[in-house]
Amino acid sequence: MRNIVLIISLFSIITGGFSQSKVSENKLMKHPEKVWVFILAGQSNMAGRGKVEAQDTVASPRVLSINAKGEIVLAREPLNFYETKMQGTGCGLAFGKELLNNIPKDISVLILQTAVGGSSINQWIKNSIHREVQLLSNFKEKVELGKRYGTIKAILWHQGETDAKPDGIQQRQENLKTLFGMFRNAVGNDSLPILIGELGSYSKTPELFARMNEQTRLYSVSDCFTSVIATADFQHRGDFLHFNSAGQREMGKRFAREYVRKFMTK
Repeated sequence: MRNIVLIISLFSIITGGFSQSKVSENKLMKHPEKVWVFILAGQSNMAGRGKVEAQDTVASPRVLSINAKGEIVLAREPLNFYETKMQGTGCGLAFGKELLNNIPKDISVLILQTAVGGSSINQWIKNSIHREVQLLSNFKEKVELGKRYGTIKAILWHQGETDAKPDGIQQRQENLKTLFGMFRNAVGNDSLPILIGELGSYSKTPELFARMNEQTRLYSVSDCFTSVIATADFQHRGDFLHFNSAGQREMGKRFAREYVRKFMTK
């Protein structure tokens, strides 16, 4: 099958603006094997806090997302519609575009954002309501939406700043095991790949972030269906907490390269 043909309004092409270009959902549903779905989960650095720059709004006809109404649209940053006053560039669009370089040309990528800033891993495990989002229930809703249109290929996870304290560090490996088991159970795939991003190296409490990253890597050794990407060279946006736009885009590219390296069938 040829690439899925997506009709973009002339207005959107000319302006290159922030208008959302809806996609024919019927065409997607006819060939779900041609749609690869990736779910983004975690807290603010996965939700995206980078400054939205022109390159972050340039869509690709094969990289898709959803809007606040749950409609399929061409992906443009920001993808996060849960925190309207804190939206920013994330890693999702960069991930999708980089992945296109390594997958068949008749495949489209659907990126579903579920991350909510400030959420702890225990809030995810307990299905707490955080910033008006019931975390695990929302994740499961996006899983079902993803299954409607395609095949869920992996989860991208970045979280831990909230838990970077002694108790959170001590419980990190067990909490990841518990939550990732819940994620895979929701998807119905015990071997679903989960890619994890490290916390930044620029924290005002760098020793705590470093210990959290160590625990995350130790967990990944025990779970062969996970992989961790490095972020030590990323810069913050000026708050010692959030990756800047360049870091967000590079994180997306590293997630894509690692997914291809470790999890794509050769």
